[in-house]
Parts: sequence; structure tokens; C-alpha cells
Amino acid sequence: MIIEVKIPKEVRRHKETIFFGLSARQFLCALLAVGIAAGLYLGLGQFIGRETASWVCILAAAPAAAAGFFGYNGLTLEQFVWAFVKSELLCAGGRVFVSENIYYSMLDRKGACDFD
Repeated sequence: MIIEVKIPKEVRRHKETIFFGLSARQFLCALLAVGIAAGLYLGLGQFIGRETASWVCILAAAPAAAAGFFGYNGLTLEQFVWAFVKSELLCAGGRVFVSENIYYSMLDRKGACDFD
């Protein structure tokens, strides 16, 4: 009898699964999406019609579901949005490069710069 243990090649990419092969984050986001969809369908179905309510449910629940599965260069959706806002809005603008010759400034302070 041989027992095999699977070891991933990249240990840092290992993800723990809890239900149906989903990680805890994916499962909670999927659960949140189902809750949003069910709440909207039950709340709006009688007012705007079942078909329209179903489309509203899909559009409202999609961002919550996508948040659990989104990944870009190892960032979650929240980390990616914060990095985008920071780089494009908060810290946006021209960057000016100013070089400084430390050696020349040290010589200039001593008064030993006579290049004329």
C-alpha cells in the first residue's frame, strides 16, 4: 500500500479550501452574492417584474462574487483598488528629477572650488 502526498511546486501559492473546493474568501463572497441576489429578487420582483428583477440581481451580485475570485499580481480586489486610487488619484502628478552633486556642494562649502 503506497500513500501519496501532493506537494505543490510553489508553496506560497497554496490555498486552503473549505467548501466545494473554494477558499474561505471565495465562499464568503459567493454567499454574499447569493444573499444580495435573493434579497433583491424577493424585494423587487413584485414591483418591477420577475425578468427585470432577475437582471438587476445579476448586475448587483456580480461585483460581490467577482471580489472573491479576483486576483492580479497576488493582490486581492481591495488591495488592487487601493493601489489604483493611490497611484492614479492621490499621488498622481508630475515627478521632477533634481540631481545633486554632493561632492561639489562639499567643496563649495569649504571655499576650495576655484575652477576659474
